[in-house]
Amino acid sequence: MLEPTLILQTAVRAALTASPELLALVPADNVRSGPIRPDRMPCVILSGDQVQYLGRASGGQHVARVFLDVHVWALEDAGTARQIGAACLAALIDPPATDGALIVEWSKPSILWLRDPQPDRAYTHGVMQVEGALQWKA
Repeated sequence: MLEPTLILQTAVRAALTASPELLALVPADNVRSGPIRPDRMPCVILSGDQVQYLGRASGGQHVARVFLDVHVWALEDAGTARQIGAACLAALIDPPATDGALIVEWSKPSILWLRDPQPDRAYTHGVMQVEGALQWKA
């Protein structure tokens, strides 16, 4: 069985790295999945996935709601981070193309800006939430 969080994570990363607006601000290699603390700046990190299995559909297909966090990090002023966040939002307004699944429902993303817990650092951190219902064949 395909793992729905990996399907969505791959599709979201592909949509982000296909955005010229985002790539003007963040190198493609800095758009990644993994631990949410940044190792290279600026960066976009995909994490925090959650799956709510919804059941089966016709033809032996499965359906699940998948939640994914998209973390935006920048060392520069908050304006740079907000531009990166705006580029991410624009890239994910519509559901991304998936390989091996169909996104049957897509919630428009939202973003929350947070203070860094380490005040001695000049990080700006935003967390965007994306959510979609995926249907795929087992």
